Amino acid sequence: MLNRRSLKSLLLSLAVAAVATAGFALAEKPRAATPPSAGAGAAPPVPLLWKVSGESGAVYLLGSFHLLKPADYPLSADVDAAFDDVGKLVFEIPPDEMNSPVLGMKMGQAAMRTDGTQLDSELPKETAAGLERWLDANAATLQKMQLTPQTMQMFEPWFVALMVTITEMTNQGLDPALGLDAHLAKRAQEAGKPTSGLETGEQQIAFLDGMDRKEQLQFLQESLESTGDEGRREIEKLHAAWRDGDARALWEGMAAEMRQQFPALYHRINVERNDAWVPKIEAMLGEAAGGNTLVVVGALHLLGEDGVVEKLQAKGFEVERICSACAARAK
Repeated sequence: MLNRRSLKSLLLSLAVAAVATAGFALAEKPRAATPPSAGAGAAPPVPLLWKVSGESGAVYLLGSFHLLKPADYPLSADVDAAFDDVGKLVFEIPPDEMNSPVLGMKMGQAAMRTDGTQLDSELPKETAAGLERWLDANAATLQKMQLTPQTMQMFEPWFVALMVTITEMTNQGLDPALGLDAHLAKRAQEAGKPTSGLETGEQQIAFLDGMDRKEQLQFLQESLESTGDEGRREIEKLHAAWRDGDARALWEGMAAEMRQQFPALYHRINVERNDAWVPKIEAMLGEAAGGNTLVVVGALHLLGEDGVVEKLQAKGFEVERICSACAARAK
């Protein structure tokens, strides 16, 4: 039996995971993050940062939140030290592709309805009415992404559900242009450090487009039901857990229920990708000539027994969490 909390957790997980593709791809014009400054008295976020040591070098694994606020900067000194210690950075998808308008076109094409019908034709009446109200309330924001109520009718439910959730997150001050990925990609460019990706934007789009119809309709209905105070609290909870470096809270809020309630989807968007990334990270550990590497991926991919951290530990690599704030708390 599906419950609202598990649906909400899954939808937010998908939105946070997909915003590296959707948030940038659908912006009116790609833009680089402006170096932000922290609010008065704000402590830097506690990083989800691990160091994996190999025979020829090291790989740092950093758990990202793809939408952040100005007050989330500056970053921890631990992250700065890791950045200084590496010769290259690797993201989920290459920054050049993430910032390309071509990616937005590919996502739009994948999400387009192909049977000649409109979205409302497959929605329950209450869902269609809720979507109409939400579109009216957010018309100005959507217009900036060249999305109107008429054009939204041309897309599949998964795409519209993501747009609802991502728009709600940005309405709360979370900005994809300030996401950790975007920030570090810009720093790498300024420092002359090469960047690359573990997969392509097309692969990320395929994970989203692979959801079945029942899942898509559930996600859209839940996204609309989570646009008020309850949805705001869920988003704030996830963001706060990331800021606190609370791996357990993030695992329970983003993955545990998803794995239980939607095992096939969880396996496709998380486990399969993690399994594909581990050999690539192993190869980085054997590349002495290129120096150490910083790998920046959504925090979900590093957590739990299905995460990259434990998978590398199981292969015998030495893995340690780098967290000065954690040590200070322990004292």
